[in-house]
Amino acid sequence: MGEQPIFSTRAHVFQIDPSTKKNWVPTSKHAVTVSYFFDGTRNVYRIISLDGSKAIINSTITPNMTFTKTSHKFGQWADSRANTVYGLGFPSESHLTKFADKFAEFKEAARLAKEKSQEKIELTSTPSQGGAVKRDVLSVNKPVKKKESTSGDQQSPLTPGNFNGTDEEPVTPGTPQRPEVRAEPSQNALPFSQSSSSIGKHWEAELEALKGNNAKLTAALLESTANVKQWKQQLAAYQEEAERLHKRVTELECVSSQTTAIKSQKTELNQTIEELEAALRAKEEELQRLKAEVESANEFQTRKDSLTLKLQDTESRNQTLEAQLRELEQRLESSQQERDAFHKSLRSLLELLDSKILELTELRDTLAKLLQSS
Repeated sequence: MGEQPIFSTRAHVFQIDPSTKKNWVPTSKHAVTVSYFFDGTRNVYRIISLDGSKAIINSTITPNMTFTKTSHKFGQWADSRANTVYGLGFPSESHLTKFADKFAEFKEAARLAKEKSQEKIELTSTPSQGGAVKRDVLSVNKPVKKKESTSGDQQSPLTPGNFNGTDEEPVTPGTPQRPEVRAEPSQNALPFSQSSSSIGKHWEAELEALKGNNAKLTAALLESTANVKQWKQQLAAYQEEAERLHKRVTELECVSSQTTAIKSQKTELNQTIEELEAALRAKEEELQRLKAEVESANEFQTRKDSLTLKLQDTESRNQTLEAQLRELEQRLESSQQERDAFHKSLRSLLELLDSKILELTELRDTLAKLLQSS
């Protein structure tokens, strides 16, 4: 197998709800192993996760992917080929950070691998065309007659070879190429003072020919650039189709190559299930305890309400008794005042009675004396 795991971790796997595109749908009931795989034969990095024998993640890392941390334990990325968004819930922030760092590292490696493969394809697809461009550029630098230059341009159209790493420089439109100056035009040449006009005409003709060649080369260059863009688009479409066809094959290869990994994952899953069952029992006991506390709290609340009603009744009765006490105090005070007045009047009557008794006593004594004397 050319594909090998290079990094693994455990996480809860989610996918975005395809109907709402907002809610997360869990694709695993518990934490599963999520691994990075590298295929050395195709220079492809993938993220793969299995739940039993089912591949819940099979995502090929591309340079335009981005892994986003949405919280300190959760991250997500979008896969346009699978037309979904994957989400991973990690047990700690350190696990999330390691996974994100590996994602960025393998994304950069995938970008470099893609650039290298495109360069190789361009170099292998245009070697002969690059030679034709070189011949055309060399023909521009040679001083030839106008008719010969025109026929040479028609026979050797410009191809995008100079864009794919050839040593020839592109010809700038409207810029005449400088021909090589010869020290001695010919053995039978006239003196310079007599043939300057014929030499000027000759170089003007050469310049016009070079301008025409440059214009034709520029048009051919633009056409070849358009052809290169079209070839690149076709190549990208072919690569995407090949990856789509390879996707199903790699899923089956991954399933068959991970038998031992599945067994170990099964053991880990059984242990995880036991741990979760123990945690569930503890949670149920905690729930029963909380229910008992809630019932006792409700009972205490009922008793509190009844005591509050009794307290309010007692306070109202206390207020009534206080009003009655104030009324009795007022009545007692008025009775005390009446008794004091009665005592005063009684004393005055006693004093009056004492004086009357004294007078009667004196009168009796007088009468007694009168009787004795008579």
